[in-house]
Amino acid sequence: MLALALLGSTGSIGRSTVEVVRHHPERLRVATLAAFGSDLDALEAQARELRPELVAVHDRERARELARRLPGLEIAGGAEGVTAAATHPSVGRVVAAMVGAAGLAPAYAALDAGKDVALANKEALVVAGPVLTQLARERGARIVPIDSEHVALHQALRCGAASEVRRLVLTASGGPFRERELESWDRITPREALAHPTWSMGRKISIDSATLMNKGLELIEARHLFGVPPEAIDVVVHPQSQVHSLVEYADGSWIAQLSVNDMVFAVQYALSFPERWANDFPRLDPGTMGSLDFEPLDEGRFRSVGLARRAAAAGGSAPAVLNAANEIAVHAFLEERLRFPQIVDTVEAVLDSHRVTPVASLEDALDWDAWGRRRAGELMAGGR
Repeated sequence: MLALALLGSTGSIGRSTVEVVRHHPERLRVATLAAFGSDLDALEAQARELRPELVAVHDRERARELARRLPGLEIAGGAEGVTAAATHPSVGRVVAAMVGAAGLAPAYAALDAGKDVALANKEALVVAGPVLTQLARERGARIVPIDSEHVALHQALRCGAASEVRRLVLTASGGPFRERELESWDRITPREALAHPTWSMGRKISIDSATLMNKGLELIEARHLFGVPPEAIDVVVHPQSQVHSLVEYADGSWIAQLSVNDMVFAVQYALSFPERWANDFPRLDPGTMGSLDFEPLDEGRFRSVGLARRAAAAGGSAPAVLNAANEIAVHAFLEERLRFPQIVDTVEAVLDSHRVTPVASLEDALDWDAWGRRRAGELMAGGR
């Protein structure tokens, strides 16, 4: 039986992971849980159901409150508590789904301990991709993606040798503003931007999906996961979100992966790999799917993908700075301190003001993440 550390357990990926565990009680158990603590009731309910050996809460006060609610269960607080959950001796695979830079340190610690990591935290590979992939090689650990697009690529790439791959193609729904007039983008509200047409996701990634920055971050991730240069990774708009990604091989053949728009499929793949487990999740019916549409990416409308490609090509500190600036700008938009087009404007301005520097360690990556956040704040406040 595979014992899991579930980091970010109360988020959308965490809830999908719990659903997969429920479907496979003979194969999976949750050894440790970790969450920020913003939804303590949900975390308490998970702990009562799953009976883990350790529960970690990033917010120390919330950790103390959970300990009062769950006497007899080991509760750890703070960032070190989350790291303890990720490196617990019982754990065989870590589901790294804590959002933002806070999820980077525990993912690093898990790999350093030789544990396989099922990675849903986009920021980890964007901020410190070379550091994490090198560490995984040194420790004999594996990084298996959870993002539906990368899970699709992971499966399609099993159909041929790396030398036979011509390019990877990430699919994007186009978000809620694929056809909205650009002249009206200044008037886009957070509520409108959070209304994703095909997926139910958290607030930050929903905004990233509206700007298509999520595809830019996925491009950088794919570069590190699969060892493919940025120029061999493309994005195509596919509004139905049923083809999750494609691989073009040297002979002109295409391999695509399809499934229902539900993250349980991607999560189960990441936990069962290299096996495939039967399940009773909803199935696609090709006879009733209707048409599958594909459109070229309008990079004038969605400039974020080009910015991410630029950061990926520059390497070093550029991806960390891009990601950090985006997090700050998205937060400001959600608080209605920034207009929607200014999210990408801010990221571009931060990149323009940045001098790329090599990243040799986790500390380097985190330092540049902090710099990007500060610089974005300065620019939004009118600094130079």
